[in-house]
Amino acid sequence: MNQEVIARAEEIISSKAGYKDELGMDGYATLAVIDENGFPTASTYVIIKADGIKWLTFGTGLGRDIVKRINKNNRASVCINSNEYNITLVGTFEALTDLDVRKEMWIQNSAMSNHWTGPEDPQFCVLRFTTERYNLFVDYKGAEGTL
Repeated sequence: MNQEVIARAEEIISSKAGYKDELGMDGYATLAVIDENGFPTASTYVIIKADGIKWLTFGTGLGRDIVKRINKNNRASVCINSNEYNITLVGTFEALTDLDVRKEMWIQNSAMSNHWTGPEDPQFCVLRFTTERYNLFVDYKGAEGTL
């Protein structure tokens, strides 16, 4: 049953990745990281791309607090939920500034262009989350485990 629930969770994530509409609505995930005082802090970001539940990427500005927090403590959690499902992933983040990665993750639309001039913008940064364990509830079925 775990594989069935994982496959359904991956479908949900895939359907949300990539700024599906001009405002990036419905592709949100809540990212929880540890702040400079050792407390969890949560922010909502749009999913750029994902490989099932294995990894997800998000775009942000290089000077944002979340980047500073990840550089200090990269342990984190990502949650994608609605009334019908709850997908919670636990793992680590890395802030990537490599130009090839930024080009690969760039999506040409107004949602990203409103914040950055393009993948070459020195302030554009990709947050890559890598899952270590998961807790899923989809289609009224649960699954938990490690990757």
